[in-house]
Amino acid sequence: MAQVEIPLSNTFQQFFQSERAGSVLLTAFALLALALANSPIGNEFVGFWQNVVAGLSLAYWVNDGLMAIFFLLVGLELKRELVSGELSNLKKALFPVLAAAGGVLIPASIHFALNAGTPTQAGIGIPMATDIVFALAALSLLGKSVPASLKVFLVAVAVVDDLVAIIVIAVFYTSQLSLTFLGLALLVLIAMFVMNRLFKIVTLVPYLLLGVLMWFFMLKSGVHATLAGVLLAFAIPASKVVDDADSPSEVLEHALHKPVTLLILPIFAFVNAGVIVGAGWAESLMSSNSMGIILGLVVGKPIGVTLFAFVAVALGLCRLPNDLAWRHVFGAGALAGIGFTMSIFITNLAFVGAGDLVNDSKMAILIASVLSGLIGFTWLKLRGSPAN
Repeated sequence: MAQVEIPLSNTFQQFFQSERAGSVLLTAFALLALALANSPIGNEFVGFWQNVVAGLSLAYWVNDGLMAIFFLLVGLELKRELVSGELSNLKKALFPVLAAAGGVLIPASIHFALNAGTPTQAGIGIPMATDIVFALAALSLLGKSVPASLKVFLVAVAVVDDLVAIIVIAVFYTSQLSLTFLGLALLVLIAMFVMNRLFKIVTLVPYLLLGVLMWFFMLKSGVHATLAGVLLAFAIPASKVVDDADSPSEVLEHALHKPVTLLILPIFAFVNAGVIVGAGWAESLMSSNSMGIILGLVVGKPIGVTLFAFVAVALGLCRLPNDLAWRHVFGAGALAGIGFTMSIFITNLAFVGAGDLVNDSKMAILIASVLSGLIGFTWLKLRGSPAN
């Protein structure tokens, strides 16, 4: 029996194409940073990002400033999925949500089992997240040889993974808390919701200006400032109509895709992917932290995604989409093991001031992400044809 092709919204197709294009630049800048860090000017390159501008280091401006815009886009993507996308219907949403839960819990459990009670236990969040840019880029290379709903499933899993990572950042990677500044940030957030729900203001400018103010208060509060981007996304008015070109949320999401994927993420990679490959790099991969990251992403992700999805279907909580087979779910789970951006981001928060540990963790992330991408791509290339 022939399968019906799942129609993809215009917003989703544009999103899918922009992620594919962005992955090329992201890879190029990551490789360039890796080459420079291991060149004769390696120390100067790594040290350059610690120069202070307006009271903050260049690396801090990138990781806490520019990445707030990335998190704004993640929040807008999540909101779109909740309002009019794959997560808007509870029965449909349960399949990718529960699959994503497995893709978070199993990798985290693997890392915890190897690092419990040690200083590297703080790295438990590193293998939780999925780099949506690289994961979708790998899937896009397969073209129409994989079902359309697999693309939607992988996006939903990655978005939920990122949501969990955001919660983990807020709860576990918060420095000393200032209740005064946190209260001011919440007041700004409440003001934006009042503008949206009570006064029906749909102009983006006031939301963006207040978003900058909320970012400043978050920065001063001790809660990671990038979370302001996610909160701002949920305060901006959205429409339940698919591809509503007049929706402020969709207008902003469309406007941000290219700057984020073609500029902000490559800059982040250039600043953070400069891993120094020292003489003992092979030995460092055998450490409990590095093994927890590698096994969590490469093994834990596909097993967790597939196992939790299978149990959910077996219990009757949801059903497997018509044009998917379990081999597709496993392949998507393998691609979800590409952690890169989010994993590196959490590494910087987990091991503040521990330069060698950060470097070793980034090395493990790079290796695990490459392995996951190769495994997922090869598996789906050989076994990814639409289900019969």
